Amino acid sequence: MNKRLNALAEMVDKGSRVADIGTDHAYLPIELMNENKVSYAIASDIAAGPLQNAKDDIVAAGFEDKIETRLGAGLTTITTTDKIDTVVIAGMGGKLMVQILDDALNNGFKFKNLVLEPNIGEPGVRKWLIEHQYQILTEDLIAEAGHTYELIKARLGEERESLTEKELYFGPFILKEKNPVFYQKWQGQLVYHEKLLTNLNKAKKKDHNRIKQIEKELDFIKEELND
Repeated sequence: MNKRLNALAEMVDKGSRVADIGTDHAYLPIELMNENKVSYAIASDIAAGPLQNAKDDIVAAGFEDKIETRLGAGLTTITTTDKIDTVVIAGMGGKLMVQILDDALNNGFKFKNLVLEPNIGEPGVRKWLIEHQYQILTEDLIAEAGHTYELIKARLGEERESLTEKELYFGPFILKEKNPVFYQKWQGQLVYHEKLLTNLNKAKKKDHNRIKQIEKELDFIKEELND
Protein backbone atom coordinates (compact mmCIF):
# COMPACT_ATOMS: atom_id res chain seq x y z
CA MET A 1 0.00 0.00 0.00
CA ASN A 2 1.07 3.56 -0.53
CA LYS A 3 1.91 6.11 2.14
CA ARG A 4 -1.52 7.74 2.06
CA LEU A 5 -3.44 4.50 2.55
CA ASN A 6 -1.06 3.38 5.30
CA ALA A 7 -1.69 6.65 7.12
CA LEU A 8 -5.46 6.14 6.78
CA ALA A 9 -5.15 2.58 8.11
CA GLU A 10 -3.26 3.87 11.15
CA MET A 11 -6.22 6.10 12.02
CA VAL A 12 -8.64 3.15 12.23
CA ASP A 13 -9.03 1.80 15.77
CA LYS A 14 -8.40 -1.89 16.36
CA GLY A 15 -11.63 -3.87 16.51
CA SER A 16 -13.63 -1.39 14.45
CA ARG A 17 -16.41 -2.32 12.06
CA VAL A 18 -15.42 -0.31 9.01
CA ALA A 19 -17.10 0.97 5.87
CA ASP A 20 -14.72 2.19 3.17
CA ILE A 21 -16.71 4.50 0.89
CA GLY A 22 -15.35 4.88 -2.64
CA THR A 23 -13.18 1.83 -2.03
CA ASP A 24 -11.87 1.36 -5.59
CA HIS A 25 -9.59 -1.73 -5.22
CA ALA A 26 -10.45 -2.29 -1.53
CA TYR A 27 -6.78 -1.77 -0.67
CA LEU A 28 -7.63 -0.20 2.69
CA PRO A 29 -9.96 -2.91 4.09
CA ILE A 30 -7.59 -5.59 2.81
CA GLU A 31 -4.68 -3.94 4.61
CA LEU A 32 -6.73 -3.63 7.79
CA MET A 33 -7.44 -7.36 7.60
CA ASN A 34 -3.79 -8.15 6.93
CA GLU A 35 -2.85 -6.20 10.05
CA ASN A 36 -5.53 -8.10 12.01
CA LYS A 37 -6.90 -4.70 12.97
CA VAL A 38 -10.53 -5.37 12.03
CA SER A 39 -12.65 -8.48 11.64
CA TYR A 40 -15.39 -7.02 9.44
CA ALA A 41 -15.45 -4.40 6.72
CA ILE A 42 -17.64 -3.14 3.89
CA ALA A 43 -16.02 -2.03 0.63
CA SER A 44 -18.48 0.26 -1.12
CA ASP A 45 -18.31 2.04 -4.47
CA ILE A 46 -20.72 3.84 -6.78
CA ALA A 47 -19.19 2.31 -9.94
CA ALA A 48 -19.50 -1.35 -10.94
CA GLY A 49 -16.03 -1.52 -12.55
CA PRO A 50 -14.04 -0.44 -9.49
CA LEU A 51 -16.22 -2.62 -7.28
CA GLN A 52 -15.44 -5.65 -9.44
CA ASN A 53 -11.75 -4.83 -9.03
CA ALA A 54 -12.34 -4.73 -5.28
CA LYS A 55 -14.09 -8.11 -5.35
CA ASP A 56 -11.24 -9.67 -7.31
CA ASP A 57 -8.61 -8.29 -4.93
CA ILE A 58 -10.60 -9.37 -1.86
CA VAL A 59 -10.88 -12.92 -3.18
CA ALA A 60 -7.18 -12.96 -4.08
CA ALA A 61 -6.34 -11.88 -0.53
CA GLY A 62 -8.60 -14.58 0.93
CA PHE A 63 -10.94 -12.22 2.76
CA GLU A 64 -14.21 -12.78 0.88
CA ASP A 65 -15.84 -14.01 4.12
CA LYS A 66 -14.76 -10.89 6.05
CA ILE A 67 -15.09 -8.02 3.56
CA GLU A 68 -18.45 -7.41 1.92
CA THR A 69 -18.74 -5.39 -1.28
CA ARG A 70 -21.66 -3.03 -1.86
CA LEU A 71 -22.63 -1.15 -5.00
CA GLY A 72 -24.21 2.27 -4.50
CA ALA A 73 -23.78 5.96 -3.84
CA GLY A 74 -22.10 7.20 -0.68
CA LEU A 75 -23.42 5.76 2.55
CA THR A 76 -26.70 4.53 1.06
CA THR A 77 -25.16 1.06 0.96
CA ILE A 78 -24.88 0.86 4.77
CA THR A 79 -27.70 -0.48 6.97
CA THR A 80 -28.23 -0.44 10.74
CA THR A 81 -27.70 -4.21 10.90
CA ASP A 82 -24.12 -3.72 9.67
CA LYS A 83 -23.29 -2.04 13.01
CA ILE A 84 -20.63 0.13 11.36
CA ASP A 85 -18.82 2.35 13.87
CA THR A 86 -16.10 3.72 11.59
CA VAL A 87 -16.51 5.27 8.17
CA VAL A 88 -13.55 6.01 5.91
CA ILE A 89 -14.04 8.40 3.00
CA ALA A 90 -10.92 9.30 1.06
CA GLY A 91 -9.88 10.77 -2.27
CA MET A 92 -12.82 12.98 -3.13
CA GLY A 93 -13.68 16.66 -2.83
CA GLY A 94 -14.76 18.11 0.49
CA LYS A 95 -18.15 19.28 -0.84
CA LEU A 96 -19.04 15.78 -2.05
CA MET A 97 -17.80 14.30 1.23
CA VAL A 98 -20.01 16.67 3.24
CA GLN A 99 -22.96 15.89 0.95
CA ILE A 100 -22.49 12.16 1.58
CA LEU A 101 -22.39 12.73 5.35
CA ASP A 102 -25.42 15.05 5.20
CA ASP A 103 -27.42 12.54 3.17
CA ALA A 104 -26.61 9.82 5.71
CA LEU A 105 -27.59 12.12 8.57
CA ASN A 106 -30.93 12.88 6.89
CA ASN A 107 -31.52 9.12 6.74
CA GLY A 108 -30.83 8.72 10.46
CA PHE A 109 -27.20 7.62 10.26
CA LYS A 110 -24.53 9.25 12.41
CA PHE A 111 -21.35 7.22 12.81
CA LYS A 112 -19.10 7.24 15.87
CA ASN A 113 -15.77 7.56 14.06
CA LEU A 114 -14.90 9.25 10.78
CA VAL A 115 -11.57 8.98 8.96
CA LEU A 116 -11.57 11.49 6.13
CA GLU A 117 -9.15 12.54 3.41
CA PRO A 118 -10.64 15.29 1.25
CA ASN A 119 -8.47 16.21 -1.74
CA ILE A 120 -9.89 19.75 -1.78
CA GLY A 121 -12.15 21.84 0.46
CA GLU A 122 -10.69 20.64 3.77
CA PRO A 123 -11.92 23.67 5.80
CA GLY A 124 -15.50 22.91 4.79
CA VAL A 125 -15.13 19.34 6.05
CA ARG A 126 -13.80 20.54 9.40
CA LYS A 127 -16.65 23.05 9.64
CA TRP A 128 -19.18 20.25 9.07
CA LEU A 129 -17.54 18.09 11.73
CA ILE A 130 -17.65 20.85 14.33
CA GLU A 131 -21.24 21.78 13.49
CA HIS A 132 -22.29 18.16 14.01
CA GLN A 133 -20.51 17.67 17.35
CA TYR A 134 -17.54 15.71 16.10
CA GLN A 135 -14.23 16.27 17.85
CA ILE A 136 -11.10 16.16 15.72
CA LEU A 137 -8.83 13.62 17.43
CA THR A 138 -5.83 13.79 15.15
CA GLU A 139 -4.69 14.93 11.72
CA ASP A 140 -1.84 14.14 9.37
CA LEU A 141 -0.39 16.03 6.43
CA ILE A 142 1.62 13.91 4.02
CA ALA A 143 3.16 14.27 0.58
CA GLU A 144 3.20 11.55 -2.05
CA ALA A 145 3.71 11.48 -5.81
CA GLY A 146 3.68 15.25 -6.11
CA HIS A 147 0.49 15.76 -4.09
CA THR A 148 -0.23 16.69 -0.49
CA TYR A 149 -2.99 15.07 1.53
CA GLU A 150 -4.74 16.14 4.72
CA LEU A 151 -6.08 13.27 6.82
CA ILE A 152 -8.61 13.89 9.58
CA LYS A 153 -9.81 11.52 12.30
CA ALA A 154 -12.91 12.63 14.22
CA ARG A 155 -15.17 11.15 16.87
CA LEU A 156 -18.74 12.01 17.80
CA GLY A 157 -18.80 13.90 21.10
CA GLU A 158 -21.25 15.35 23.60
CA GLU A 159 -20.43 19.00 22.99
CA ARG A 160 -19.56 21.20 20.05
CA GLU A 161 -15.83 21.74 19.74
CA SER A 162 -14.54 25.28 19.35
CA LEU A 163 -11.97 26.02 16.64
CA THR A 164 -10.56 29.32 15.46
CA GLU A 165 -10.91 30.37 11.83
CA LYS A 166 -7.25 29.54 11.28
CA GLU A 167 -7.65 26.10 12.84
CA LEU A 168 -10.56 25.39 10.54
CA TYR A 169 -8.52 26.54 7.57
CA PHE A 170 -5.23 24.74 8.23
CA GLY A 171 -6.31 22.04 10.69
CA PRO A 172 -5.68 22.35 14.45
CA PHE A 173 -3.18 19.49 14.68
CA ILE A 174 -1.55 20.27 11.34
CA LEU A 175 -1.14 23.90 12.40
CA LYS A 176 0.40 22.89 15.71
CA GLU A 177 2.87 20.43 14.20
CA LYS A 178 3.85 22.36 11.06
CA ASN A 179 5.86 19.51 9.57
CA PRO A 180 8.02 20.06 6.45
CA VAL A 181 5.07 19.18 4.19
CA PHE A 182 3.15 22.10 5.71
CA TYR A 183 5.70 24.57 4.36
CA GLN A 184 5.84 22.74 1.02
CA LYS A 185 2.07 22.88 0.61
CA TRP A 186 1.52 26.43 1.74
CA GLN A 187 4.44 27.94 -0.15
CA GLY A 188 2.74 26.58 -3.25
CA GLN A 189 -0.62 27.89 -2.09
CA LEU A 190 0.93 31.30 -1.44
CA VAL A 191 1.95 31.56 -5.10
CA TYR A 192 -1.46 30.28 -6.24
CA HIS A 193 -3.37 32.74 -4.06
CA GLU A 194 -1.25 35.68 -5.20
CA LYS A 195 -1.87 34.85 -8.87
CA LEU A 196 -5.57 34.33 -8.21
CA LEU A 197 -5.84 37.68 -6.43
CA THR A 198 -4.11 39.42 -9.33
CA ASN A 199 -6.53 37.88 -11.82
CA LEU A 200 -9.57 38.70 -9.68
CA ASN A 201 -8.48 42.33 -9.49
CA LYS A 202 -8.01 42.47 -13.27
CA ALA A 203 -11.56 41.35 -13.97
CA LYS A 204 -13.90 43.93 -15.50
CA LYS A 205 -16.63 42.94 -13.08
CA LYS A 206 -14.96 42.40 -9.75
CA ASP A 207 -16.21 39.83 -7.25
CA HIS A 208 -15.49 41.86 -4.12
CA ASN A 209 -16.55 39.12 -1.71
CA ARG A 210 -14.23 36.64 -3.39
CA ILE A 211 -11.39 39.16 -3.40
CA LYS A 212 -11.89 39.82 0.31
CA GLN A 213 -11.86 36.08 1.06
CA ILE A 214 -8.65 35.47 -0.90
CA GLU A 215 -6.99 38.46 0.80
CA LYS A 216 -7.87 36.99 4.19
CA GLU A 217 -6.52 33.58 3.21
CA LEU A 218 -3.33 35.18 1.93
CA ASP A 219 -2.86 36.94 5.26
CA PHE A 220 -3.34 33.62 7.06
CA ILE A 221 -0.79 31.87 4.85
CA LYS A 222 1.82 34.61 5.16
CA GLU A 223 1.41 34.77 8.94
CA GLU A 224 1.91 31.02 9.37
CA LEU A 225 4.80 30.71 6.92
CA ASN A 226 6.61 33.57 8.64
CA ASP A 227 5.81 32.50 12.21
